[in-house]
Amino acid sequence: MYRMSRVHVFQANVEDKPGGTTALLKLLADAGVHLEYVHGERGAIQPGHGLLIVAPRQVKSEMDICKANGFVEVREPIVMRFEGDDKTGLGQRVTMEWEKAGISLHGLMMAAVAGKFVGYAHFDHVEDANSAAELLAHIGSKEV
Repeated sequence: MYRMSRVHVFQANVEDKPGGTTALLKLLADAGVHLEYVHGERGAIQPGHGLLIVAPRQVKSEMDICKANGFVEVREPIVMRFEGDDKTGLGQRVTMEWEKAGISLHGLMMAAVAGKFVGYAHFDHVEDANSAAELLAHIGSKEV
């Protein structure tokens, strides 16, 4: 069985230099924010800067701390966390079903550890995210 749920993500600009990411993560850690997802990338638009994208636990107090420390909640793309028992070829099966349904991915990250997997899929539209969740549930019910 697989689970999929929406994740609220926040982003902040970060200087592209050693310690830039660390400084922002330290602000959140010192304030007691527990992050379930961290992604950093260099910015293509503004040289010398990048983006730090984080997802705190889905607790209002931690989301408020992110906002108070210069992070902005990102409404698009829609980020969905999905997880469950790992199986050989799972990534291909999931993305193939999404493709057959006409769902376009904005981004995808999956990892497997000790027989479990977790993934974060980014969608451009809420309808695609909802359809992806339904298909994942269907795939999971066939695996049982």
